[in-house]
Amino acid sequence: MLANKRRGANAYRSVGVSSTVPYSDSMQLIQLLFNGLVETLATAEGHFSRNDIEGKGASIERALKILGGLQSSLNFEDGKELARNLSDIYDYASRQLLKANISNNIDIIREVKSLIVEIDSAWQTLPTAINQRSVSMAS
Repeated sequence: MLANKRRGANAYRSVGVSSTVPYSDSMQLIQLLFNGLVETLATAEGHFSRNDIEGKGASIERALKILGGLQSSLNFEDGKELARNLSDIYDYASRQLLKANISNNIDIIREVKSLIVEIDSAWQTLPTAINQRSVSMAS
């Protein structure tokens, strides 16, 4: 588990999203990565709209790094099927971003962003679900 946390922290530091990483637990790290990814995809959308080729490329590159960070933080031992499914989604999102960049297709960026927002919303509810489960188990 500590190794996964370190990999996630290192990946997060490599994309330069926040200086709070050393103090975050694994769940907070994942949430920070998702926040950074959603923000980066929104920025990429703006670059597409303005036909800013350089900005578009930089945003897609950053989004790919964040997806790599998310993928490297997956725990295939404990997560099994969920980790495999998330890995497949991150792979798909990465391929789609590359396709969007090549074809200059903003709709693909929007599709990936929608997919990531959906996963992010599930992650946002996880701490509450875990806390409720812990309380019910202690009762």
